[in-house]
Amino acid sequence: MKRTRIAALALATASAALAPLLGQAAAAEGAVYLQDPAGGEKTMKSMWTKDEMHKVEGQLRFHPGIQYKTVTRPGPAAAPEFERKSGDPKTLAWLPSYEFAWSVSDSTVVKKAVTVKEGTHPIVVHAVLRNADRATVGEVRKELTGKPAAGREKVAGGKRIACDTGEYTVEWSVTRSGYGTLGGTLRWDSSCEQYRTAFAENHGPQR
Repeated sequence: MKRTRIAALALATASAALAPLLGQAAAAEGAVYLQDPAGGEKTMKSMWTKDEMHKVEGQLRFHPGIQYKTVTRPGPAAAPEFERKSGDPKTLAWLPSYEFAWSVSDSTVVKKAVTVKEGTHPIVVHAVLRNADRATVGEVRKELTGKPAAGREKVAGGKRIACDTGEYTVEWSVTRSGYGTLGGTLRWDSSCEQYRTAFAENHGPQR
């Protein structure tokens, strides 16, 4: 009995450690993203209009969104009844989404010195995912109307990307109509090796 309890405890500990990687895609997706520009939530790229009366700021968070199916596997030899879910490496794939942040400021009285963020604004967000040959493999564009001066919007990519198909480039932009457009690029490696390794470690020989 003692041996069974120890085995069950070890299994529970291992499952907890792998929790961010195992399970359905929604659980894995939220844990990892790439951001341009790098930094925290308030780190953004910015631009002023020519008259220095209006500023637009923008940021992109690229969520690779790992997807996979799970299979039920028996527990360790000492406690085979303790079944657990494990990721199936044969079903791994990516399903990217794009999270845009924006901020619109207007100068009052003194250019660039005193600004306010108020009212509603028309915002257009756009992103293109390109492979190493510069071919477009995914694209999103959304017109947001009546949005506050600062906000975030996540847009589903809707395109599955196969694992281990090389490096990709994300080109993105945020536009405030009448003010201007700013954007940037970031690189993403489509390797799924870390997930395959985690799955292998989780359903390896049990003693």
